[in-house]
Amino acid sequence: MTRAWILPMLLLVWGSLVATALVVRGISGTAVPLLVVFVLLAGLNSPLAFPRSISAVEARRRSAVDGRPIVYWRAGCKYCLRLRIRLGRGARQLHWVDIWRDPAGATAVRAANVGDETVPTVVVAGQPHVNPDPGWVRAQLSTST
Repeated sequence: MTRAWILPMLLLVWGSLVATALVVRGISGTAVPLLVVFVLLAGLNSPLAFPRSISAVEARRRSAVDGRPIVYWRAGCKYCLRLRIRLGRGARQLHWVDIWRDPAGATAVRAANVGDETVPTVVVAGQPHVNPDPGWVRAQLSTST
């Protein structure tokens, strides 16, 4: 769990240090917007930007019942963030599995990607798709509900 928070915490610390240095130099007008940018980057790269993650076993069970795709992701992945942002509110309808929190999820991703933990890996009807186009994922979601 702590691994998912390393990048966001580093962004917050780095932003705070840079903003403090700017304030000390008397450039406080630039420090505040810069700190806001670092806080936003930290938030976007944290698990908070994603829907609540469930276990891979639970995601497979739910997907078998409702037919919705499973998204295997990890915090700090720019492609996962792109998918999440482009899906908008529809992202909450998918089953999200954080591979850094769930070893079974990481195993499923490695099995689908010849040993690599390449994310996002989206599983639709039992077929894995690595870093698919968000529009395609949205279309799969509309056909599964």
